[in-house]
Formats: sequence, C-alpha cells, structure tokens
Amino acid sequence: MTPDMPLRLAYSPCPNDTFIFHAWTQGLLPDAPPVVERLEDIDTLNGLAAAGEADVIKVSFYAFGHLRDRYALLHSGGALGRGVGPLIVARKDSSFRPADANGGTATLADDLSRARVAIPGELTTAALLSGLFIGDGRRRVVMPFDRIMPAVASGEVDAGVIIHEGRFTYGSYGLRRLVDLGEWWERTTGLPIPLGGIAVSRRLDRETQGGIDRAIRDSVLYARANPDASREYIAAHSQEMDPAVCQAHIDLYVNEASVDYGDEGERAIEHLLGSAAECGLVAPSGLGLFWDS
Repeated sequence: MTPDMPLRLAYSPCPNDTFIFHAWTQGLLPDAPPVVERLEDIDTLNGLAAAGEADVIKVSFYAFGHLRDRYALLHSGGALGRGVGPLIVARKDSSFRPADANGGTATLADDLSRARVAIPGELTTAALLSGLFIGDGRRRVVMPFDRIMPAVASGEVDAGVIIHEGRFTYGSYGLRRLVDLGEWWERTTGLPIPLGGIAVSRRLDRETQGGIDRAIRDSVLYARANPDASREYIAAHSQEMDPAVCQAHIDLYVNEASVDYGDEGERAIEHLLGSAAECGLVAPSGLGLFWDS
C-alpha cells in the first residue's frame, strides 16, 4: 500500500455497522483517510481477515484470537455491552428446559451437548460463547445466521444460536429462548460481553493506525450527533429490515463502548480471549491487543 492509495475497509451491512461507518465512508469527515468499503456478513469478514484482504475490518473476537499476529484492535467502532449477547433458541414444543436467573444452566448445557445446534460461523463470538457454555458440541451445524431460525423452526436442527436482529424476531418463527449467552457471561464474569471489534493491519505504520482509530471514533460521534443523516444508507443495506427493528438494533449495539471500550471493556476482551486460550480454542499470544499497546 502506498500513501495515495485508499484503505481497504470491510464491515457488515448490519444497521449498527452502517450507522457507525456512514460518516467516514461518505466523505463527511474531512480529516479522515480515504477508504474503499466492502460490506459482507461476519463469517465472510472473518475469512477476509484470515486472508489479509483488508486494512481495517470488523471481526468477531473469536476470529481475532486467531489473527493477532496480523491484526491489532482499534479502540472504537466495536460492539460490546450488557444485554447484547447471542441467544440459544429452540422450538416452543421442544423438550429443552430453559435456564433462568435461578440456574438450570448445567442441565441445559448437558442436553445441548447431545443436540444438533446451529451456529453462525465457526469463528464468530457466538460460536465461541456457545462452545464455552455447552462444551465440546460435537453435533454443531455451521450455517449463515439468517438461515438458523428457519432451520430450527423446521426441525432441521434442534436448537440454534442467533445474533443480530434475531434477538427481536425469533418469536415470529415459533421459537423460545433457552438461554441468553450474554446474560450467562455477565452473571459468571461480572463483565460486559464483547461481540465484535474493528481490527487494523499490523503492516500499517502506527501513525496511520492512530489516524484510523480517530476516524472511526469521529464517525461514531458524528452518527450519534446526526442520527437521521445515515437513515437512507442504513436502509439500503438492511435487507428490507423493518425500520423499527433497524433502530432497535442500533440502540442495542451502539453505545459508549462503540466510542471507546474503556478499562472495563478492555478487561472483558482480555478475559474472553484468555478463557478461549485456557480451553484450547485459541493459541496464547504475547502480542498486545491494541494497536498502541
């Protein structure tokens, strides 16, 4: 890459990402570096990062755990918070007994370990959390996230791990929640749940990395100060999602941690990746998490 070439930026078409990146990609930030954007689902983004096909990219934290030699995290633009985790759902007539605030997670985890459970990609944070919750999960079935609820409803699989707008729409498929993996994580660790982050190539110099971090922070701040400016851009990429669901999606996933993770957010990311390393799901790394660490 030469100084006059635009950065290769890749992120998802989900409303929270298009809301966050609208100002930067549409030239509304005069000091931000030029970019060429590419929008893909999170599983495809994880694959692009593994192939080194982006300079700046949205990735799941599970995938990032495998990519730390090539990418570092930026402080802005990610999805992290409370009440934002993936859900495991099943048909209303299934025999699974849902977990609740009083427990029941061990029984449910044991039952799910013998079931066909659909997950949205091998390296999504949803896959990592479900692996930490269920255990080995020999019968996991990988499929695109938008196929999971229909597959559970039809009986193709016994249960499914759902993300994104599925949190708001699973009831319309005749499904019920078995466990909120975000709530489970928060209850057992006391930390918010990290879902996805923005990674920057370690091949870029630190000045460029810092400029990218500032551009994303400024893009988030612009979006929050001008929420109507990105409405058409979001709608163009939201796959005919209902406007109310779009807004609920943004309200849920864009928060103060999207501006900067802060100390608590950084501890949560470190704990998640540390737990994954302890379980042998990712390799330990001596590299810092962030571009400036």
